[in-house]
Amino acid sequence: MKFTQGLHNTIQFSTVYKNGRYKANKFLVMYILENNTSYNRLGISVSKKVGNSVVRHRIKRLIKESYRLQEKMFNSGLDIVIVARGSASSVSFKEIDSALLHLSSLHKIVMK
Repeated sequence: MKFTQGLHNTIQFSTVYKNGRYKANKFLVMYILENNTSYNRLGISVSKKVGNSVVRHRIKRLIKESYRLQEKMFNSGLDIVIVARGSASSVSFKEIDSALLHLSSLHKIVMK
């Protein structure tokens, strides 16, 4: 993720949850908040309800890779938190990728 940093602590996640706007689809929920910088910050959250640690880590890797491949399309200056839903536990990369692009277009944060 060349142009993106990470959201690391609970305070950063909580700020995005409380002040940001969100959209959801079958597999993911995406929260967006402007951060007034020239780069994006990405946070990924996968609850224990989704599955064991192997499943949760797999979903995180799929989301991160999907974002990395589409990173140049996203507008800059955003805090993005992506939350995986329980139905994401058994999906393929293609489905995660299309879900991420769908949410991005709903938020209108993708350059065309």
